[in-house]
Amino acid sequence: MGPLHFNAKLIHVSDTPSAPTKRLRVGTVPYLVARPLDLGLENEPGIELTRAVPAELVASLRSGELDVALVSSIELFRQPGYSYLPDLAVAAFGHISSVLLFHHCPLKELRSVALDPASRAARALLQIVLNERGINPEWVDVPSGEDPREAGCDGWLRIGDIALKECVDPTTPEAFCPSAAWRDLTGLPFPYAVWIVRQGVDITPHLDAFSRARSRGASSITQLVEMGAKAWGLAPEFVHTYLAQESRYQLGAELPLALRELRDRAAKIGLCELGHDPSPIEARNMLPNGAQEMSK
Repeated sequence: MGPLHFNAKLIHVSDTPSAPTKRLRVGTVPYLVARPLDLGLENEPGIELTRAVPAELVASLRSGELDVALVSSIELFRQPGYSYLPDLAVAAFGHISSVLLFHHCPLKELRSVALDPASRAARALLQIVLNERGINPEWVDVPSGEDPREAGCDGWLRIGDIALKECVDPTTPEAFCPSAAWRDLTGLPFPYAVWIVRQGVDITPHLDAFSRARSRGASSITQLVEMGAKAWGLAPEFVHTYLAQESRYQLGAELPLALRELRDRAAKIGLCELGHDPSPIEARNMLPNGAQEMSK
């Protein structure tokens, strides 16, 4: 099952300013969960949009091929000089159906876990929450394009749209949700992805475009649910629960708290650098009216 692409050309982008002098190269994931944050960005003046899996976006951000990317949050603490857009994130406060560890044996008996090659934040989160439980299996990196389910491990981490399909498949074994364990551990939401800005990039002329994308996404949940249900043969109620209840898109003051908690816990087990302390981009009135009530 491939990622779902929402046809943003059907959405009219109105009242936009003229294109800024310099184009902004923006990357985002192809998964359905990102559409409430990036809907219509490709139609915004001055923005060049690319879709790729998280690991590829990270590589492009580091190489300078992208200026901004909706990318794995752990990346903020693996390279110096990053900043990020405030409030906005692909996040979960508790269970989410698109990031799951499927396992054939009890968690305490896990000896090996195959990691989804597309993931960064999800694998870091899983390592953190299992380590807190005294569970430290062998982590097996599966080559890109190969199925972690077929790696012969005791469990496998699955992310994205395919995880939605797999979690309702009766042939799959029991699933463990790392973001639910994170909430129990910290009392905070887990930001899987945030808009990371590369060092030296002036995003100020484009900030309103990200606000407009969030506003469009918030008002298009019903359409996105219908598309997902039809494309994958999933119950509309399940897709609605995933997009409108399990997923959160605006974290407000909780975002920097959750990011610092991620950094501190990840650094403790060698997954990132403790010394990196990225700051949010300062912006007034960045959030569109009416979007906050759709943040969950």
